Amino acid sequence: MSAQSETMIEETPAQLLAHVSKEAFRGGMARLAGAVNIVTTDGASGRAGFTASAVCSVTDSPPTLLVCINRASSAAPAFLENDVLCVNTVGPDHQDLAMLFGGKTPMASRFEQADWAAGKTGAPVLDGAVVSFDCTVSQRTVVGTHEVIFAEVVGVVENDQASASAYWGRKFHELKN
Repeated sequence: MSAQSETMIEETPAQLLAHVSKEAFRGGMARLAGAVNIVTTDGASGRAGFTASAVCSVTDSPPTLLVCINRASSAAPAFLENDVLCVNTVGPDHQDLAMLFGGKTPMASRFEQADWAAGKTGAPVLDGAVVSFDCTVSQRTVVGTHEVIFAEVVGVVENDQASASAYWGRKFHELKN
């Protein structure tokens, strides 16, 4: 070999391993239980909402949630422009509403099916939700097909009387207090 040796580029473990298929990932995610949430917004870009299980706590200093929305969804334009949102965690009493917000129903019709109040931010807060987190958007980032929204919590409304729902195995399951 000459004095000039060839530079070897090593592949990282992530580069050596292929991703699982979309079907395998979705099948696995069906086995990961998640809270059922109706996420809402209102502002200059309109009132919108969608059902999500892709919501989680990030930190309590400052109190922050993470919400994921498919950028191709009918609700996405409002969420990509408005700087407020409310995460309304729901239970069995709102199962039909969660299905409605998760489907192709026009936005105005979704909101006509329940009672709403405006939170401190102006985002719609669902009457009777298990808990509602009124938030301002602090950061957004794109990952694949989704927008990941980081939202700082400025108000919380709790309902100690409501049972929650978890989505698991592609079905709703009641969680009693």
